[in-house]
Amino acid sequence: MLSLLFAFLTQITLANQVASGLALTLFGLGLSALLGQSYVGIKPPRLNDINFGPLADIPVIGPILFTHDIILYLGIALVAATWAVLKYTRAGLILRAVGESHDAAHALGYKVVRIRTLAILFGGACAGIGGAYISLIRVPQWTEGMTAGVGWIALALVVFASWKPWRLLLGAYLFGGITQLQLNLQGAGVAIPVEYLAMSPYVITIIVLVILSRDKSAAPACLGRTFHASS
Repeated sequence: MLSLLFAFLTQITLANQVASGLALTLFGLGLSALLGQSYVGIKPPRLNDINFGPLADIPVIGPILFTHDIILYLGIALVAATWAVLKYTRAGLILRAVGESHDAAHALGYKVVRIRTLAILFGGACAGIGGAYISLIRVPQWTEGMTAGVGWIALALVVFASWKPWRLLLGAYLFGGITQLQLNLQGAGVAIPVEYLAMSPYVITIIVLVILSRDKSAAPACLGRTFHASS
């Protein structure tokens, strides 16, 4: 619903995309706090891991690759599907064309606003699944502000991954791995202030991605630009 509102603001009313995104972020934080009051302290039913049988018993590799819930594997499949659609299908070619030059796409008869809106809704749906995963599976319970800035990391990953799905997946696992490492270090009683450990996943992830991301030309040419149908 919020992505639909964002699409309305940016594609119909032609509001500034950055300002609209920040406003909806603040609105979403307040709305989620309001709607989540009755869910504080309630633990949802646990989603069981997929049973891969003997594969899960393989030393070292088994526990890493074959002992997770279905959402994790669906996430990987979603990255693969998105990459395949963008690279090999007509729909992906049209979407990329709109991102590179919406005026040229419009001249060819494509509905730029409709295509952009569908892309925004897809992104919003993915973000919604991510938020649901945090509160239903990863924690699992509702607490106000539980995302702890992870959404901003997701945004940074898109930019620093140069809009490449597989590099994005690598960056996401880099952030997740460092996050888990700092939690393990806290549990082990390492003599490092908790505050430093808590912020380390954000700092290290951004530094590594900035160093590794050299392909600045990969960003869509029309990124952030307003489309006027009259043009």
